[in-house]
Amino acid sequence: MARAPFEIAGAQVQPGTRETVEVPVAKLYTHTPLHIPVEVVHGRRDGPVLMVCGAIHGDEINGVEIIRRVLKNSALRHLRGTLVAVPIVNIFGFVQRTRYLPDRRDLNRCFPGSETGSLGGRIAYLLRTQIMENVSHIIDLHTGAIHRFNLPQIRAELKNPETARMAEAFGAPIIINAGLREGSLRAYADSLDIPVITFEGGEALRFDEVVIASGVKGVMRVMRELEMMPAKKGPKAPRKRSETAANSVWVRADMDGIMRPVAHLGQRVRKGQKLAMVADPFGETEEAITSPCSGIVICVNNLPLVNEGEAIYHVARFDELGEAEKAMDYFRSSFESEVAEEAVVPVHPWDELQK
Repeated sequence: MARAPFEIAGAQVQPGTRETVEVPVAKLYTHTPLHIPVEVVHGRRDGPVLMVCGAIHGDEINGVEIIRRVLKNSALRHLRGTLVAVPIVNIFGFVQRTRYLPDRRDLNRCFPGSETGSLGGRIAYLLRTQIMENVSHIIDLHTGAIHRFNLPQIRAELKNPETARMAEAFGAPIIINAGLREGSLRAYADSLDIPVITFEGGEALRFDEVVIASGVKGVMRVMRELEMMPAKKGPKAPRKRSETAANSVWVRADMDGIMRPVAHLGQRVRKGQKLAMVADPFGETEEAITSPCSGIVICVNNLPLVNEGEAIYHVARFDELGEAEKAMDYFRSSFESEVAEEAVVPVHPWDELQK
């Protein structure tokens, strides 16, 4: 029996084909129409329907490149099920190189949305009704905010066994058992019992080759785990198990001033260990910023100018640091040679991580 076409936003994609569907979202005040581009790869055989989306925050562009490379992968000709790729969710923010929508709303706090609500609510409603409710699994791709670099990591609500399986399969060095935020895509998907994981890596408005390469491999690993793709031929390469953090904590500046970092991305730190120094421009007042817990540094603020209360480090809390450090070492070694072969020079945070 032939597989049925995949229906999305009024379009039908036939089995064994791929098609770009332009989902109309709104118009600029110049009357120029905007669309959310969606690439659908509809396999000939039944299987899961996986949505991979990026740039729900318009300046988080690593995910756009991750999706582009996944779609170029020749292995997709063997796809079982359906891949729904949405590289640019927040088309307004992407065009303007900003995290937010024109009304300064965060699209990732607007779900489930409303047909007659704010612009964010309307876009969330459109994404929900035209795309999300047709899928069975979701990978949501993010980066750190402006001036903040995130270590590649998975955030997920691990009480769902299928979500936990996807998180482990992705292969990021760190998994954070993160609670759900009201209004987020992840929270809404969870309410529909759709397994969803969030990949975080890199910094807003910057490409990072290590992050992109790990993201592409992670998406492909999840697809193989879901049996959407055939397993690789030959002996299975060993892969270090990701380490799971129960929670994480932001470390904030206690004074205004100029920050000199001490700890670097991916570093193991102990409770009370110095992370950075903050001083006034004349050096008359200086204060050490220390870690409130033992863990791994998963995000650093790259802007030296800080205000009191500003988040400057993010530390994932681990009871057993040894295993987490092994996961980091394995991740570093896995991508060092790959980046060297591509002749790509890593950005500053990775220079520190690879020492």
